[in-house]
Amino acid sequence: MPTPSHTVAVQHIYEQHHSWLHGWLRGKLHNACDAADVAHDTFVRILGGRHAAQILEPRDYLATIARGLVIDRYRRHAIEQAYKQSLAERPDATAISEEDKAIIIETLVAVDKALASLGERSRRIFMLSQIDGLTYQQIADQLQVSLTTVKKHMVRALTECSMIMASL
Repeated sequence: MPTPSHTVAVQHIYEQHHSWLHGWLRGKLHNACDAADVAHDTFVRILGGRHAAQILEPRDYLATIARGLVIDRYRRHAIEQAYKQSLAERPDATAISEEDKAIIIETLVAVDKALASLGERSRRIFMLSQIDGLTYQQIADQLQVSLTTVKKHMVRALTECSMIMASL
């Protein structure tokens, strides 16, 4: 739970810099509603922290958080579009509820986040296995690495994904 001094510091930063942040985001996103959403999420993120009183450069801090949130929004949008395209390309029209679509997209975003935290080799091995359907031996042959290396990277990738899935 935030301390009273933290809450007061967030309130002060909000009062002093919210309109600047909203304007800055509106210029970046070219949409007042999206800018308002990201500005709101930025302050929610700060409120969830514990050290607002220690922020020396509020605008830099706000901009850094907001940039990350904008990147997350673009990434999520790209995943949603890919999911919708995948559904459209399916030969049989499957009726999926809006709630199920939201859960699927949330899961895809979480897996994307987990994969982004992996090293390049682990991510590539995971994709070759899970997307391309290659066996571990085929991956080892294609990447010219040992079977043990493939297994090690798959354990790392699957562990990361399972940790993310457990937090959903």
